[in-house]
Amino acid sequence: MSTFEFMNQFEKLKSSLNSFALNLTKNTNDAEDLYQETAFRAYTNRDKFNPGTNLKAWLFTIMKNIFINNYRKKAKMNTIMDNTDNDYFINSGTQKANNDGESSIMMQELNGMVDNLDNDIREPFQMHYVGFKYQEIADKLMLPLGTVKSRIFFARKALKKMVQAHYGADILQSRNLSFG
Repeated sequence: MSTFEFMNQFEKLKSSLNSFALNLTKNTNDAEDLYQETAFRAYTNRDKFNPGTNLKAWLFTIMKNIFINNYRKKAKMNTIMDNTDNDYFINSGTQKANNDGESSIMMQELNGMVDNLDNDIREPFQMHYVGFKYQEIADKLMLPLGTVKSRIFFARKALKKMVQAHYGADILQSRNLSFG
């Protein structure tokens, strides 16, 4: 594709590119900058475009990648790195002691609930909880893979019921609890 053809097709997509840039940035000045950066990169890398493929998709991908890279740069610039030996200024706020008593009690109660599960579903669930893969559990317990998955599912379901009965229906969302 010649430079003239490329620029002609690019010009036809100008309004779509500007709309997409505005949709990404939500700011007209930033959208203009993003469009110009996209035009520059597309023009300098036009030899990498395969004629006969979708030019619009190629240009949108370039624009999206530029936007993401710029966003990441801005996020890094806003990160404060303190490499000083003295952390006085960072840690000079109010001192607060952590009290893990409530979560410790809850974990004890949850472990008790797990212990109350039927052995058929408790053992695969505990193995999965500590990190065994489904196939490893199936091999160790000499069970079919589908049976292991079902038993873990039923254990989660039973634990969810026990937690809701013991703590109330909203505890799973308020504590961000998940069983798997």
